[in-house]
Amino acid sequence: MSDKPIVVLVNPQLGQNIGKAARAMLNFGLTEMRLVAPRDGWPNPEAGPAASGADIVLDQAKVYDTTAEALADVSLVFASTVRRRELKTPVVGPEDMAREIHANEGKSAILFGPERSGLTGEDVNLAQRIVTVPINPEFGSLNLAQAVILLAYEWSRQAGDDLAQPTMKDEEPRAPMGELNALIDHLDGALDQRGYFFPEDRAEATRTTIRTILTKPGWSSREIGALFGIVKTLEKPPKG
Repeated sequence: MSDKPIVVLVNPQLGQNIGKAARAMLNFGLTEMRLVAPRDGWPNPEAGPAASGADIVLDQAKVYDTTAEALADVSLVFASTVRRRELKTPVVGPEDMAREIHANEGKSAILFGPERSGLTGEDVNLAQRIVTVPINPEFGSLNLAQAVILLAYEWSRQAGDDLAQPTMKDEEPRAPMGELNALIDHLDGALDQRGYFFPEDRAEATRTTIRTILTKPGWSSREIGALFGIVKTLEKPPKG
């Protein structure tokens, strides 16, 4: 069975926020969303544009009348909240939450409350764990999509190779040393004509420094060609 957690939005208020939450989910490979009594009904025309292409999440979203019904087939529930609560429910961080979800053999779910008020005590009582994100104690306000993306990211981070990190553009191969030496020799001649190597007893040390500077980056043939063009342009007399 997949260990991907179900995201349960309890009494979500705005279609835009549902769409943004769907987008956050799909960014990290989560696709199962359950909605408990959405305030403005479902489907909501504002959700699609806000989802920015995460239509698979919205199209498969299921609606329930109560939180208990939405969790009937779930064996491990985490209630997401940053509010202090006088409850005995164990409190864990995102890393522990992700670890437990991956280890759970049944279905897991993460509960998120309404945008303004958060989860009620009754909803939290349905969970085996409270999951809390470390946050500024002077300003603990997260919107719905932010809360979803933080916990979805932590789950995905421990999911192994399910998700790929965008890579940098492939590097160009290094130019042969002959091309680099030709550039250095040309630059050396141009600088010598301008009297750069002065005093004479420091000329060899200066040439060594220039060679070191030009050797370190590992230029490609294209880059060396560009540097050649720069040097040749500087050798020309000024226009006008």
